[in-house]
Amino acid sequence: MAEMQGLMERLERAVGRLELLSAGSHRPPGDCGEVNGVNGGVAPSVEAFDKLMNGMVAEFLKKSRILAGDVETHAEMVHSAFQAQRAFLLMASQYQQPQENDVAAFLKPISEKIQEIQTFRERNRGSTMFNHLSAVSESIPALGWIAVSPKPGPYVKEMNDAATFYTNRVLKDYKHRQSDLRHVDWVKSYLNIWSELQAYIKEHHTTGLTWSKTGPVASTASALSVLSLGPGLPPPPPPPPPPGPPLLFENEGMKEASSPSRSALFAQLNQGEAITKGLRHVTDDQKTYKNPNLRAHGGQSPSPTKSHTPGPKSPQSHPPKKHAPVLELEGKKWRVEYQEDRNDLVISETELRQVAYVFKCGKSTLQIKGKINSIIIDNCKKFGLVFDNVVGIVEVINSKDIQMQVMGKVPTISINKTEGCHIYLSEDALDCEIVSAKSSEMNILIPQDGDYREFPVPEQFKTAWDGAKLITEPTEIMVSERPPKPLT
Repeated sequence: MAEMQGLMERLERAVGRLELLSAGSHRPPGDCGEVNGVNGGVAPSVEAFDKLMNGMVAEFLKKSRILAGDVETHAEMVHSAFQAQRAFLLMASQYQQPQENDVAAFLKPISEKIQEIQTFRERNRGSTMFNHLSAVSESIPALGWIAVSPKPGPYVKEMNDAATFYTNRVLKDYKHRQSDLRHVDWVKSYLNIWSELQAYIKEHHTTGLTWSKTGPVASTASALSVLSLGPGLPPPPPPPPPPGPPLLFENEGMKEASSPSRSALFAQLNQGEAITKGLRHVTDDQKTYKNPNLRAHGGQSPSPTKSHTPGPKSPQSHPPKKHAPVLELEGKKWRVEYQEDRNDLVISETELRQVAYVFKCGKSTLQIKGKINSIIIDNCKKFGLVFDNVVGIVEVINSKDIQMQVMGKVPTISINKTEGCHIYLSEDALDCEIVSAKSSEMNILIPQDGDYREFPVPEQFKTAWDGAKLITEPTEIMVSERPPKPLT
């Protein structure tokens, strides 16, 4: 009986060891096992990224779900993009840096997520949360830091600054409303993501993405198996078994079938000078240099044995999609979109709480009468704006060749990423503040003695160290004496 008991204990221990081995062979890559040749968990850089996702990204997702709607949908896309980045970092911790021409394939999942986020914003320009969507859309390319070297941290900061341009609008709209402080919390949670990502990069990837030093070199086939796995998913099925030995008789049959043609080929080559005896004699009427009519037809007669295969067709360039022009009041927003060659656009019935949003208009002029809260000109070319009074701000973004005339008052005009902007101020608007960034060819026209005098806005600056701090001053620019004519 004691002998039987000992046998049972040995059998149980053997079964336990087999279960451990079986469980270890089914672990998904990166969850445990060897990392860089060391037996343990995931790499420290991946663990730190997990903390960022479980902290700031999760907090942003929570705040977005409170706002719901488009903001929540957009946040889910952001979360998915961070998951794709986590998979990439996991792959980098297990593989050595791949060949340069293979990197694009590894970046594709992340770039597709970024494109999805930006497309969602473009398709929802009429959303009441458009500033929220824009803040995310303009800064989400920060996830491309993995392809930036030697210093990816400043690149993330630059994208964070792009988000701040729109989050400031959100704060301006909601920070004075006690019932809507959740929007303020949303802004803080989103900007914290990029601040934490900068700190993460500084600690783990200061001079660029850190790859494994001891793992295999990343190849498209091997590394994409890691990228395609989400957390907790089983590994892909093993590859099929190698093919069996070649069939002996089948190969012999192929050799026999090919031997006559091969023998015929060698027989022709062995003819030597006699090989030219098989050539057909060409008469004078078939020679192009003696028969001009053949040159007129291309110099060649169609050969009965030559097959004419059509060449590859060049891809047809599709014309840009044409949108229907829009001029309508949607809630408290006047939408003026896709207007072309129109100089008779007028908004006459305005209220103090209304805003005007002008998008992708060209070679047109819009007049806004009365008093309105704010005006935004986005992605317009050769566009003119005439307005009476604005109590908030007039913004020009991503535009080219803009002319603006103030008939009454406006406290602030903002110009961002714009080439060419002429602003005609009235006597009542001379105290207006004009803020510009990443723009060129800006001119302010001041009324003097019944005419306008043009003053260019500085584009070049001179910076010098005075021993204690940096002193930045605009360089001198000549003042034009012949300004263009105003719109009215």
